[in-house]
Amino acid sequence: MNSVQTRSAERALSGGTWLIVCGAMLYSILTVTPLMARHTADDWDWTAPILPLVVDAAVVIVVKLDDVLSRLGGHGGRWPVVLRWMTGLMTLALNTADSALKKDLVGVAVHSVAPLLLIVTAEASLAYRRAIAAAEATHKAAEDAERERRAQQRLADAERRRQDEREQRENAAALAREQREHEAALAREQAEREERRAREEREARERAEALEREARERREHEREQREHERQMLERQVRERAEAEQQERDRAAAREQREREDRITRERAALLERGPAAGKLDEGEARRIVTVAFGAGLSVRQAAELCGWSVGWVSGRYAGLRDPEHTGAPLAIASQ
Repeated sequence: MNSVQTRSAERALSGGTWLIVCGAMLYSILTVTPLMARHTADDWDWTAPILPLVVDAAVVIVVKLDDVLSRLGGHGGRWPVVLRWMTGLMTLALNTADSALKKDLVGVAVHSVAPLLLIVTAEASLAYRRAIAAAEATHKAAEDAERERRAQQRLADAERRRQDEREQRENAAALAREQREHEAALAREQAEREERRAREEREARERAEALEREARERREHEREQREHERQMLERQVRERAEAEQQERDRAAAREQREREDRITRERAALLERGPAAGKLDEGEARRIVTVAFGAGLSVRQAAELCGWSVGWVSGRYAGLRDPEHTGAPLAIASQ
């Protein structure tokens, strides 16, 4: 049973109880007032309803307080029980007294219905309220236990979710750490490969530079050697050329001296020979003209020595004259 059904049952019980109480009070007032009027002085007949009202007020107090105590789960002790039964018995006695005095058993039975119903309703409603309160307490305890269980379940679920999230974070952190370590290992391997490649390239470059340096040094050495050999060869050639030139110069000087000596001798011989007695043959004349040209004799002197004409000798001198050589002056005179 849920709380809505419980509240509906409580409203039905409370409404029925108060309906019975009000009906019993009204019936008691209508029944007891004539009895009290007969047993009261005539001047005080108007006080006849007071006693049933007081008794009924006690009934209302008992019913209301029992309702409140049952809702709160409390117990008033024995005096509320005494008051409840005393008011019920007083109501029963007041309602059946008139019929009992008249010895009317049917009247006693009829007038005892409302008081007995009021007594039983008060006890039953109290029992119902206590049972409902106990059921509500049990239901509330069950709901509290269920809420506590749900709260514990939520806490457990939250803790499990936190544990799962923590495990996921730890797994993610472990994966990220492994990924970073893997990437770091790859980076180290890449760096080592790059360093190894750079070292190999540097070593290859150094070897190439060493080979190039050796080749350059070898070429430089060969070039220096060739240059040295060339210089030596040039020096040898120059020395040979100088030696040859000196030899040629000496030979030329010797030839020049010999030629000068010969020319001197030939000139002396020509001068000693004197003018020709007649015209010599051409070969002899040419030899004499050549010697005379070399000795620096004039055309006329050469013509006198060979016996040929000055013009012919001039022609021979023109053929023998060097452009840089001043030569002998031409004589215009004829033989």
